[in-house]
Amino acid sequence: MHSTRLAELGITLPDVAAPVAAYVPALQVGNQVWTSGQLPFVDGVLPATGKVGAEISPEDAATYARQAVLNALAAVDALVGIDAVTRVLKIVGFVASAEGFTGQPAVVNGASHLVGEIFGDAGAHVRSAVGVAELPLSSPVEVELVVEIAH
Repeated sequence: MHSTRLAELGITLPDVAAPVAAYVPALQVGNQVWTSGQLPFVDGVLPATGKVGAEISPEDAATYARQAVLNALAAVDALVGIDAVTRVLKIVGFVASAEGFTGQPAVVNGASHLVGEIFGDAGAHVRSAVGVAELPLSSPVEVELVVEIAH
């Protein structure tokens, strides 16, 4: 299923990122799993800091959104197993934006496109792409994920 597709794509889910405050990475509610906002940590380190449209290019930020959604999927996998996912319901992407930067949708596409590659039609989702002044640890992006799981 999805674990097979990940292998076909050459993707290994990372370890679940340790929370940076008082929360859990993911929570199951009925047949849904909601993740906390995930930063684009790679091996416990942010690959870059700063605002998109200033220190960070939109293209690099899309790569970081892809990493952040991988971290969200890792949280889902640790809680219920990635193969339990029947549908991706929603992605919320936050983009630390320089003044005047309005390309948030293209940045969050980094997360959306990866979800589509992994889940196919079941990856079609609703989403929000929100520009914000600051994110935790000066991260350029943060991504939340809501998925439906099999009962």
